[in-house]
Amino acid sequence: MKKITLLLLLISSYVSFAQQRDNISIEWIDNSGIYSEQIQIKAPIFKSSGFYFNYEKKAVFFNLKIPVSGFADENSLQITNIVYETISREQLGDLRISSIPSSIEASLKNMSNPASQKAVLYLSPIIKSGNTFQRVKSFTYSFSTTARRSGNTIQNSSLVYNSVLSSGEWYRFYVVKSGVYKISRSFLQSLGMNVGAANARNIKIYGNGGRMLPLLNGAYYPEDLIENAITLVGESDGSFDSQDYILFYAEGMDNWNKESETHNNLYADRAYYYVTAQGGPGKRIGNMPAIADNPTLNMTTFDDYQYHELDKTNIGRLGRKWFGERFNIDNEQTFDFKFPNIATGTQIKIRVNAAASAFTPTTMNVSANSQDINPLTFAATTSDGDVASERSTAGNFPAAESVAIKLNYNNGGVPSADAYLDYIILEAKRNLQGYGKQFRFRYNDADLNTGVIQYQLSSASRITQVWDITDIYNVQKVENNGADAFSFKAYMGEDRNYIAVDAADYYSPLKDSRTRVVNQNLKGTILKNAQGAFQDLDYLIVTPAFLSSQAERLANFHRTYSQLNVKVVNLETIYEEFSSGKQDIGAIRNFVKYIYNNASIPSKRLKYLNLFGDASFDYKNRISNNTNIVPVFQALTSFSLAGSIMSDDYFTMLDNDEGLMIDTSAQDMELAVGRMLVSDIKQAEEMVTKVIEYHAIESYGKWRNNFVLISDDVDVAWENSIQTGIDALGDQIAAQKPFVNVEKIHTDSYVQEASAGGFRYPKARKDFVDAINQGALVFNYFGHGGEDGLAKERIFEKADAQSLNNRYKYPLFVTVTCEFTRFDNPYRPTAGEYTYWNPKGGAIAMVTTTRQIDVVTGQAINQAFSSELYGYGTTNHVPISEALRVAKNNYTNGSALMVSYVGDPAIRLAIPKPTIVLTKINDQPVAASTFVFNALSPVKLTGEVRNVDGNTILSNYNGSLSVNLFDKNVQRSTFGNDGVTDGNGNLIIMNFTLLGETIFRGNASVANGQFEFNFVVPRDISIPVGNGRISFYAKRNQGLEDQTGYNTDIKVGGINPNATADNIGPRVRLYMNDETFISGGITNESPIFLAFLEDENGINTASGIGHDIVAILDGDENNPYILNDYYETELDNHTKGKVRFPFRNLAVGLHTITFKAWDVYNNPVTSEIQFIVVGDETVTLKNVLNYPNPFVSYTQFWFTHNRPYEPLEVQVQIITITGKIVKTINQMVTTEGFLSREISWDGKDDFGDKIGKGVYVYKLTVKSTLTNKKTEKYEKLVIL
Repeated sequence: MKKITLLLLLISSYVSFAQQRDNISIEWIDNSGIYSEQIQIKAPIFKSSGFYFNYEKKAVFFNLKIPVSGFADENSLQITNIVYETISREQLGDLRISSIPSSIEASLKNMSNPASQKAVLYLSPIIKSGNTFQRVKSFTYSFSTTARRSGNTIQNSSLVYNSVLSSGEWYRFYVVKSGVYKISRSFLQSLGMNVGAANARNIKIYGNGGRMLPLLNGAYYPEDLIENAITLVGESDGSFDSQDYILFYAEGMDNWNKESETHNNLYADRAYYYVTAQGGPGKRIGNMPAIADNPTLNMTTFDDYQYHELDKTNIGRLGRKWFGERFNIDNEQTFDFKFPNIATGTQIKIRVNAAASAFTPTTMNVSANSQDINPLTFAATTSDGDVASERSTAGNFPAAESVAIKLNYNNGGVPSADAYLDYIILEAKRNLQGYGKQFRFRYNDADLNTGVIQYQLSSASRITQVWDITDIYNVQKVENNGADAFSFKAYMGEDRNYIAVDAADYYSPLKDSRTRVVNQNLKGTILKNAQGAFQDLDYLIVTPAFLSSQAERLANFHRTYSQLNVKVVNLETIYEEFSSGKQDIGAIRNFVKYIYNNASIPSKRLKYLNLFGDASFDYKNRISNNTNIVPVFQALTSFSLAGSIMSDDYFTMLDNDEGLMIDTSAQDMELAVGRMLVSDIKQAEEMVTKVIEYHAIESYGKWRNNFVLISDDVDVAWENSIQTGIDALGDQIAAQKPFVNVEKIHTDSYVQEASAGGFRYPKARKDFVDAINQGALVFNYFGHGGEDGLAKERIFEKADAQSLNNRYKYPLFVTVTCEFTRFDNPYRPTAGEYTYWNPKGGAIAMVTTTRQIDVVTGQAINQAFSSELYGYGTTNHVPISEALRVAKNNYTNGSALMVSYVGDPAIRLAIPKPTIVLTKINDQPVAASTFVFNALSPVKLTGEVRNVDGNTILSNYNGSLSVNLFDKNVQRSTFGNDGVTDGNGNLIIMNFTLLGETIFRGNASVANGQFEFNFVVPRDISIPVGNGRISFYAKRNQGLEDQTGYNTDIKVGGINPNATADNIGPRVRLYMNDETFISGGITNESPIFLAFLEDENGINTASGIGHDIVAILDGDENNPYILNDYYETELDNHTKGKVRFPFRNLAVGLHTITFKAWDVYNNPVTSEIQFIVVGDETVTLKNVLNYPNPFVSYTQFWFTHNRPYEPLEVQVQIITITGKIVKTINQMVTTEGFLSREISWDGKDDFGDKIGKGVYVYKLTVKSTLTNKKTEKYEKLVIL
């Protein structure tokens, strides 16, 4: 990418075949800004997905992704026809003036993804002209395109090949620090190697050192283990004798990494190396090439580099920046360094980096050998901003062999202020002299010079060799034959690193508990089937070995159900092959890239990546109860939830210029990615079970027609866009996908109540939770939120997430808020995580925020994602994760990285297929019908289940139909509860449209694609005539298939003047859990309430005033349970139906439910039921008996208990009156209610013999499989 100046044309060096051109208008919005939970930045914004705000520069940019048919010539970009408008300094708001250029800066960059080639246009739309400011209202861009570059169609940068670990015997060891290591025969034997049988000349060492893998894709790092050159002293005779040994250079964990600004490996503490004795001769250290040219520079000194850096604390518990020593109680600390053979008269360079967290500005004084260095001055931090302020200082001081660096933190008198040291770096000149230790040396300016440099070493009698370690895999040597002074020459023009090998100072390698390496061959097998033939991979699941059984269970499901080629790969094997045995996110990314690049054709590239495991900001398990199961990318920015990101998108951005995750607007995700947040085998089993249940026949139901949106209220004026934006989204979905029933929970349309903890919306909270439990395909929330829940008024909290009980009706949760699902902080599990983790409820998947996101980005992503998710204009629906991938790729704001997909990336939203059609009303064709659904009118509806095209009846379709008939849409307004006004002083009120009341819920059978059903319109409809709505849902009896349909042309309203009389109320039967229950019996703390209703005209569900279906618990009429939505009719019978309502967390003791319902004529019925709640911690037994009793050859054992739906271990022991056990029956029992009668007995003993007549005692023991609590009771039986 290359910047251009306005009107400057750069001529392309190749011939273009097409010119791309377009006119762009920018619609600016003043008096606005960038707003989120903790961000309040006033700035001009514009209505476009191309709006991008750079938080670091505090500048506004215009970005546009442009589809191109070929490859954009980045140097041919022209920006013309620019129309400006002058703006005031006040209109700039909080923009940083120094970041505003004096003329337009524009650039073009190519990018590609699986679907298309694109170019990204960048433009700075605000300029400073003298003392005035201007912004762009419109412009024209143009550029040339060329034929697509070779290799762009399929990026075979890697060819499929076998790993070196695929065969042979391998053993591994590790090192920590870089240097020359000595390996003895005994050490190899301790690894498990049969050294006596090995040919010493064939011994080889492989390994890639301790450096981190580059984040940038295009930076070189080996795809497999690389052989290292070694010296094996004594190998000439072919045997490895006791006096023989290996010398080799090992790169440890002490390397400066520019991408992460650290010396320490972020992911691992050990650099592994691998040794084998099989195959041909090994690579040996060769001699440096002899140079005959005379030296142009003689060097008797070298540039030494020392540092102090520890990683102990992550201040904000986010990002990849770690710090060492803390300055709080001990505010003055000293750090000592040694520089043997220091070059006197020189200067030592010092650089110190540190951070501080304090609510006032603070400083840190730095001194080196009592000489002051420039202090570090830290800015104050605030509760809603960065958690720390990071600063650096640098300077020089006179060289000395001993150096003491003193740091003194001045906390400004604030005891709570903390400072943290990042690193101290010292660079000094030392004489090239031996001193009894191995040491590395270099000349820093070698790359800036040409000619020959001669290094002259003195006091070198014990330095046996100098090794060139520039290429750690191909070390070269120059030998010293015991001379006190020796020299060697090298060409300048490039950086080169050396190490002086001192025979008295070899390092010793280390080993851990696993030294034998099992053969593996990911590269050679990942794209092959069981028969060894090439096969493209659709879906990759990455997980540690201890979770692989459940990952395989998920894979098997998708192999069968989704017809995907799925492979599960253990993290340990990826690390072994791609990062030399150590944890590194780059290894996972490079493995994914290897698979992606080696597909047979572009359309068969890898599509889905599942990171099957939780993540943490702590890669190294320094904190207790850590959850670093599968590592996640963390940004270097580590002090702000607004500026720092963690993202799994990193693993899917595979172009060579991607990976740094800095300018993400020019980076595309090549495949969809999801993370299943599981930390142990039990949790993994539960989450995989939810995926399977989501696709099971039990999950098929009319809830799949529902979409629920929830908005936060308006606390300040700019928040009005939150509720208006998501309301518009709901209307858009209803228009694009009319079969969807859009329910709206705008919190500001509810009554706000004051409480001790602040203002609350208890009814909105209840409606939210009830809607989840009743079922909806998608829940979409927009507003404030955080780790503890949604909205300042706490409309959804962790406790709500944990108590959800919507098994088989798992929704997709979309939360456009702040860090609702910040899953990388083990210290604080979030409400989002609990929503996902709920084993019997909660979400199947989440498109959710992990960091703070601004409103502009949130709205744009939500709109783009919803469009892709529901497939506007198509009936083909992509997986949820793919919808998010496409939405992000079409959006140019890097803040989209704040949104993550949690869940299985291969699942699709369970959208039913079209089409169910209403064909007749009261036997009249719909097109000719003028029928109005009057109150108390009998209605017969007829319809068909048709093919996707809507024209052909599915004559082989047999199943069941659910129907909801809605009254006319209702107009509502928000209340403006918080009294917020707009710029004109008007109270901010939003008008919106809701679905009308449900006036009928019915079920009918579908035979040969046709259905019909009857009902009576209830009295309580809205009288004015208008368009109602019918929502259909059907599912087949055989096979997993469902359909959806709707009709919005029916007319509802008015009263039937010829209605027959009906003065008799419904009949009702009440139970708890099942129909065996008797009033006064026992239940657990969360029983199911059942009400069976019957009326010749049907039951009223229209929510007329005072005519709801209601349950009153223990006489509390102020808090009734409205049960209209829980009533369903029997199949093909609108006169009968039932209410099934789950109570939750009832107190132990006696309870009474008073139930009331109405028929469609508003005739009431009232009934009561009592029950005793027994705590779930203990197992309670009542009514233990056997029936019949007495008996001859058959009896059943009956008992009631308080553990419905739970597998119980039940034992019955038959005992004689003398105490002898003659029969033991063990059986697992699971009941839907509280009565069990599953165990029977034929009167025979354990040997199958008939026992004698008489009286016997039996002991019944019941044990809970969840709590291991048990109870027992004795009773008598008689055998005749």
